[in-house]
Amino acid sequence: MYDNPAKVLRVISINVNGLRSADKKGFFEWLATSDADVVCIQEARITHEQWTDKFRPDGWHTHLFPAERAGYAGTAIYSRLPFVSVIDGLGFELADSQGRFITAEFDLSSHGIDTPVHIASLYLPSGSSGDDAQARKDHFLEQYRHILKAWRDANKSIIVCGDYNIVHKRIDIKNWSGNQKASGCLPHERAWLDHIYDELGYVDTFRVVRHDADIYSWWSNRGQARAKNVGWRIDYQACSPDWRDRTVNAWVYKDQWFSDHAPVIIDYLLSSE
Repeated sequence: MYDNPAKVLRVISINVNGLRSADKKGFFEWLATSDADVVCIQEARITHEQWTDKFRPDGWHTHLFPAERAGYAGTAIYSRLPFVSVIDGLGFELADSQGRFITAEFDLSSHGIDTPVHIASLYLPSGSSGDDAQARKDHFLEQYRHILKAWRDANKSIIVCGDYNIVHKRIDIKNWSGNQKASGCLPHERAWLDHIYDELGYVDTFRVVRHDADIYSWWSNRGQARAKNVGWRIDYQACSPDWRDRTVNAWVYKDQWFSDHAPVIIDYLLSSE
């Protein structure tokens, strides 16, 4: 069992917009100094053949779930903790053919958590390219909603990190009124997040400890959006309710840039037993 003397589980979610591109921008050098325990990656855009040792650094347990189409989508998990098991996909074609979801099981019993813990990397589709893309996104949301409910019914302990491609509240986007008809800010998409949080009981753990505005995780490459902090918070760690009271710190790392998204970092308190 990996020994974490700080008794904190640090989980990071990051859409890298291509692991090979992020590598050139210093991602793996930063990863080595991040004190992360588990890192969930979206949009890896890399095949198993391309995923050479340089992308699997020593000291990390790693798992890649690539899309069938090369250079597209895909998810990965890097962990200092050993995997008990890893499962690719959600059981429906849109998720599985594009490598949009993986979940790893961990044994944290030495830290006082007796139930299996699952940490997942999710890359929800974007609907911004047109009506067909939005329809695919909506289909994904509907399929995934039933799975989320089943996990809650089973009392599954899970942290689902990922690029959800949806803002939730006015506080999560700079230009609220100007994006009401834009994919990612559509009323029915935000209502979907209301449903998983308010009705199914999942927790946006970032907002458990951070209530301040102007904290975003994605910025357009156009119009100096990043320099002006005209952003969207679309990257979440949506957790089963057992992680609410364990959430002790959360922030978005912006000292370096690896893609158009920034790493979302959350610390969860573990037992000292």
